[in-house]
Amino acid sequence: MRLILSLGAVSLALAGCVAPVTTPAPAPVVNPPAVAPPPASTLDSSTRAVAREVVNREMAKRLPGRNVAPYSDCVVNNASMAELSDIAARGVNDSTSAASSVAVIVQRPDTTQCIAKVAATA
Repeated sequence: MRLILSLGAVSLALAGCVAPVTTPAPAPVVNPPAVAPPPASTLDSSTRAVAREVVNREMAKRLPGRNVAPYSDCVVNNASMAELSDIAARGVNDSTSAASSVAVIVQRPDTTQCIAKVAATA
């Protein structure tokens, strides 16, 4: 019996020597604040204007005698800035590839729907 008590006392003494094992809490995940897109720069505005002229020219080839501005708006509004830059650059040097770029945008469902609405009101 003494042995059991001795072992109990030793185990209690040893239990006080060992620090409890704790796992560190995971670091909180901090999402970066949302960043608003920068305002359109002058370069973006001028690129858009040149691209619009090229699109107007291409649309006028396909719709002679019509006011093509609303149709061009459909194309320009459904193009990315990269596409508009591409159209502007190609329109100055290579009208054939500019026409191809415009055709790709015209074939998109959103652009097609926009053009159909414009045609219905014209």
